[in-house]
Amino acid sequence: METSTEGATRPDIGPAGPGEAADTVVVTGPPADPPAGPPPAVPPASLSPSRASDFMQCPLLYRFRVIDRLPEKPSEAATRGTLVHAVLERLFDAPAGDRTAPRAKSLIPGQWDRLRESRPEVAELFADDPEGERLARWLTEAEALVERWFTLEDPSRLEPAERELFVEAELDSGLRLRGIIDRVDVAPTGEVRIVDYKTGKAPRPEYAEGALFQMKFYALVVWRLKNVIPRRLQLVYLGSGDVLTYDPVLADLERVERKLLALWEAIRRATETGDWRPRPTKLCGWCDHQAHCPEFGGTPPPYPLPLRAPESGVAEQGRMGPD
Repeated sequence: METSTEGATRPDIGPAGPGEAADTVVVTGPPADPPAGPPPAVPPASLSPSRASDFMQCPLLYRFRVIDRLPEKPSEAATRGTLVHAVLERLFDAPAGDRTAPRAKSLIPGQWDRLRESRPEVAELFADDPEGERLARWLTEAEALVERWFTLEDPSRLEPAERELFVEAELDSGLRLRGIIDRVDVAPTGEVRIVDYKTGKAPRPEYAEGALFQMKFYALVVWRLKNVIPRRLQLVYLGSGDVLTYDPVLADLERVERKLLALWEAIRRATETGDWRPRPTKLCGWCDHQAHCPEFGGTPPPYPLPLRAPESGVAEQGRMGPD
């Protein structure tokens, strides 16, 4: 799972990773009044796997999420994914012998409470469920996903080097890449495995390359940070009980880097010209922004950034897809 990190201000990538104490903040005066309204729009300054995928799927969607920062309603599926990820992360706090399916499922209620505290908007998902029947089914589905994980991996034999690891690297071009890796395993021999949990189903073989884009992105960041090419990339699909693996080589990472540089150049042009074109696909039916999309008769909000005239002869942006 990759959570958007655009706008994050964490300046360091310490080895402690998850579970480390929060950075100390020294307050020398009275707290400032909270800003009125949404924060001012700023040009994109970094790229994460999710936002890169947004632009490849639909440049206008990227604009709505990164520049306009339009609100989106929480979904049951995405929120369940967040909950399951939290449970799997916290399970490794227990001694190896206690990392059992019953123990993992017992963590769900507490992690659900924590999620509602940190993101009060998710409570809206079950606002029309006074008897709690839909919530109970939803939690049962989360339990099933957690239990299935034990048929795919044995946590009692795993000691992750990192969990929910924030990573950030700046390429020679100045492009900053960032993201959050679910789990990093390091073998006694030093080989690195990057693992990502997916609560959906595995894609058909013809779509596997698209699914691996996120993992190759992470591998590129790790390579640029540590000068180490991960030995294995592993996607664990809890929805279907499948595990997809890929062993990258240097050429893979160089190819991904070239692709990201081209993608970033397209984003830069769109940012400067305001030319964010919709790209209709079957995924439009699930988009929260139809009211603002010209494909559905909507009008985007006023563009909040300065514009320059588009250059003549510039190729159309927004048509970049998986290799």
